[in-house]
Amino acid sequence: MTPADWVDTAAVPPRRLPDTVEAALAYLAESLGHPVYVHWTLARLKRRYGSLAEAKAAQPAVLKLLLAHDGAIEYWERGRLRTVPANRAPSPDTVLARLLHTHRRRFRPVTAATNAPAAAAQAKAPAAPSSWLATQGPADLVWLARAGRFAQPHASTNTLGAADDAQALALFLRDRAGRSPHTLRAYGAELQRLMRWCSARQLGPLSDLTRQQLLAYGHALQHGERGAEGPPPAVGRLSEATRTRALAVVASCYRYWYDTGYLHANPAAGLSTGSRARAGFAPTRLLPPALLGACDAWLDASGCDDSLPALRRRAIWALYRYAGVRLAELAWSAEIGLPRLEAEAPGRWTLYVCGKGRKPRAIPLPAPCVTVLRAYRLGRGLPAEPPAHEALPVIHGHKGEALQQAGLYREVKAIFAAVADALQARGPAQALLLRAASPHWLRHAYARTLAVDHQVPLPAAQALLGHASVQTTAAYARTDLSQLRTFVEQTFTDPLRNED
Repeated sequence: MTPADWVDTAAVPPRRLPDTVEAALAYLAESLGHPVYVHWTLARLKRRYGSLAEAKAAQPAVLKLLLAHDGAIEYWERGRLRTVPANRAPSPDTVLARLLHTHRRRFRPVTAATNAPAAAAQAKAPAAPSSWLATQGPADLVWLARAGRFAQPHASTNTLGAADDAQALALFLRDRAGRSPHTLRAYGAELQRLMRWCSARQLGPLSDLTRQQLLAYGHALQHGERGAEGPPPAVGRLSEATRTRALAVVASCYRYWYDTGYLHANPAAGLSTGSRARAGFAPTRLLPPALLGACDAWLDASGCDDSLPALRRRAIWALYRYAGVRLAELAWSAEIGLPRLEAEAPGRWTLYVCGKGRKPRAIPLPAPCVTVLRAYRLGRGLPAEPPAHEALPVIHGHKGEALQQAGLYREVKAIFAAVADALQARGPAQALLLRAASPHWLRHAYARTLAVDHQVPLPAAQALLGHASVQTTAAYARTDLSQLRTFVEQTFTDPLRNED
C-alpha cells in the first residue's frame, strides 16, 4: 500500500499521509496521541532513557524481552499497546493497514476523499441529528427549509452560519443533544410537537413565530385544544412536568439561535418554567450505602483476576462510582478528544469530560479510583501515569478503539446482576433493587455522598456534577431529613442561652 494515497480528513486543512510507511506510522502516533509501532533494541533503549535502570522503570516489558531477544516491537492493536519479540510481530505495513481500517471515518483513500474539505466536515459532524431530520416527511422538510422574520441573514453576526431553520435546527440538535440518543429523541419529540401545532394553524417557520404565538402554544399545552376541523393531532393537555419539559426544549432552541446570531431577537425569552421544575426535583433512584458497599466488596474479591476484561470492568465501575459522570460522558468522542485523563502529579489525576450543552468539566479523582485505573492502564500496555495531552479512549473496546454507551451500560449492569445473584437467597428485595439499577444510580449516589454525607458546599458539588442549576444539586440534600434536623439542632442549640 502507498500511505500517500490516504487523506487525514480531520486535519485542518485535510492532508495526505507521508510517502513512506515509517513516516506514516510516526504521523499516526502523533495525531492519535499514542505509540503505534516502535522497534526497540538495547542500544535504542539506553539512548532513550540513559541507563538500563531508568529503562527498566519506564519500559519493564520491553527490557524483559530484550534480555532474551535481539529486538522487541511495541504495536497498537484493538485499543491496547502490545509488546512481542521482533520475530513474532506483524509487519509495519500490516499495522498501518489495521489502523487505517480502525479509523476509517477519519482516514480515507484519495478516491473516496476527492473533496477533502467536505469529507472533513462530514467526519466532524455527528450523524444523529441528520438522521432525525431524515425521519421528517417531505412537507415538514419544506416547511423547515425557510427563514422567518427574526432570522439574521448577515454573516458578520450570524456566527451559526445557517441559511434556514432546517440547518439551524440540525446544528442545535448536534450541539445540545448530539452526544446522547435519549436526549436527541426527547428533544426531537418536543420540536415535532411544536411543528404539528404550527402546521395546524398555518404558522411558521420556527424563526417566524412571535412571542404571542409561543405563549399561545404554552396555553395550549396547559389546557388542551381541538382544531378548527375535527380533532387535530396538534397538542393536547399535558401534565405539569411534561409541559415544563416541552417548553424548556423550545426555549433552549430559541436561546441557542439567539446567542449564536441566527435570530436577532428571542421571542421565547422567559417562556420556560424550568426553574420551578428544578426546584421540585427530588432524586428517587438511590442505592442504599450497604448495597453500594456490597458491589465494592464483590469487585474487590475479584481483584485476583488480572485479565484485561476484569481490569476494564473494575475501571468502568470506579469511574462511575467515584466521578459521578453521566453514562454518555464516559463514551469517547474523537471529535473533541474527551473524556481524557491527566495527571498533574503522581496520584493526582483529573478526569475531563464533556457534559450537557457540550460544556467541559474537570473532576478530581480520589485515590481508590486512581489505583484501579493505574492497574487497568498497565494491563493495556500504557504508561501507569497518563502523559500530558494523551489522546486515546479512556475505556477501550475489544473490537474497536473505544467502548461506547451500550458497552459501558452492559458492564455496569453485569456488576449489579452478579451482586444481585449473590444476595438473592438472603435478601430478595435488595437483589430486585440492584437488578433495576443503572449507571445513573451511581451518579445519584455520588451526588448524595457529596451533598449529604460530607456536606460539600453546594456550589462545589454543582461544579463536580455539572448541574446547570444549584437547585438540582440542593435536591440531594433535601432527601435526608435526619441530616437537616441535625443542622437545625446544631444551629439553634446555644449552650450559653440554655444556661440563662
